Amino acid sequence: MRVLVYTTKNGTEILVEPGIKSKNDFKVRYKEPGKFIRTPKHIHLIIDLYLKKAGNRELTLKLVYEFLEMLSKLKSSTKFPPEFQGFNKESFEKFSGLNKYGEYSVEFLAAIFNLIMIQEKTNYPNGIINKKLFEAFLAEKDIFSVVSAATFRGGA
Repeated sequence: MRVLVYTTKNGTEILVEPGIKSKNDFKVRYKEPGKFIRTPKHIHLIIDLYLKKAGNRELTLKLVYEFLEMLSKLKSSTKFPPEFQGFNKESFEKFSGLNKYGEYSVEFLAAIFNLIMIQEKTNYPNGIINKKLFEAFLAEKDIFSVVSAATFRGGA
């Protein structure tokens, strides 16, 4: 049972469906107009952030700080469909200048980031891999290390 939880300004639908990793697990999906349903991965977020960073380094780093601030406040989901926690499109409008870089809008990235992090907090309450991933991006570690961390498939 797939549930629509958000539609971006450009018509991209963000959906969730029950997962199997835990009692309250869910999978995040999205569907851009005219395209197939896809599953966002950390690597998609990181690559898009690198593209945005090439266009506007300072604003991209501020965006990632905002993501980490959001991450610090997230809690596990206890129901389906999950609710956004700390995400609203208005709070990310100040980053709209980044929309001209990369593949995705800041609105989309923020919504997807919020849901993926809630999903991971639900399944791995003590996990810190994602925090370390985005901290490595902020610390401007070499791209190989950050991309490798984004594609890591182990437990959190």
